[in-house]
Amino acid sequence: MSSSKQNIKQIKQQIQQWLNESENSNLPSFWFTDWLLFVVDKPSSFLITDENYQLTDNEIEQFHAGIKKMQQGMPLAYLTGQQEFWSLNFKVNEHTLIPRPDTEVLIEQVLMWIRAQSKRNNDDNKPKRLLDLGTGSGCIAISLAHELKQNRLNSQAEIWQVFAVDLSAKALKVAKHNAVINDVADIEFIQSSWYNALPHHNEPLFDVIVSNPPYIDEEDEHLARLIAEPISALSAPNHGLADIEHIVEQTPNYLNASGLLAIEHGFDQGGVVRQIFADNKFSHIQTIKDFGGNDRVTLGQLST
Repeated sequence: MSSSKQNIKQIKQQIQQWLNESENSNLPSFWFTDWLLFVVDKPSSFLITDENYQLTDNEIEQFHAGIKKMQQGMPLAYLTGQQEFWSLNFKVNEHTLIPRPDTEVLIEQVLMWIRAQSKRNNDDNKPKRLLDLGTGSGCIAISLAHELKQNRLNSQAEIWQVFAVDLSAKALKVAKHNAVINDVADIEFIQSSWYNALPHHNEPLFDVIVSNPPYIDEEDEHLARLIAEPISALSAPNHGLADIEHIVEQTPNYLNASGLLAIEHGFDQGGVVRQIFADNKFSHIQTIKDFGGNDRVTLGQLST
């Protein structure tokens, strides 16, 4: 790759050339243009309105170095150190998974359930409690807390206390930072392996428990491509079901009767996850598809 003087138009032509090369066939096309915009620190319209802008030597060097890293397997989000999710911006690094759009389905479903329950129980003034297991970057807990806070400010809705746990202290450090930059300061972060550090059989219990646990089969060939993200947050034993089974089996000890459990899982795991829910005192079980039409989130209420 040449480091000679280049303007935006020439860089765009080079990007198109790269996209036609087989070595870049697995990379999303927007990674190249988004990385360019990050390097020059300009909005997306800049690529159309200012094609004659000439990159500085430092910008050209940074741009090409980043392209090389992406070709070697580094995701764009780790290059920029950030990822948008649920209209919020999250810091990410090698200690956290990169938030993915399909996880927004989990947020949508939980908020829909909460709103429906709120209409039925509008005379209950006790604070509600929500737990996010394996929070990582904090994207699920923070997005939910942000929405629940807005609901409360806009319509005098019920008060929610949000808790988020993760085994990794380094991930929790990132999550705490993300809570601050997104103006969600009232989440309690706890270092724990799933439920282990939480009080057992103590009131008050949780009204909603959510999780995006590791669910990829340890033998899955696609793991080889995910070299940058923490494997422990991606894969699990027993064909990717071990952590899901553990969470569902322990949830009745921590969830209020008729409370909601919502778990993200693999596209081919909907049927078996529904059965795990059914075997552990859950009813009203349903699996929701993601934006690509694949099974992605299973929900259930703890039977009374």
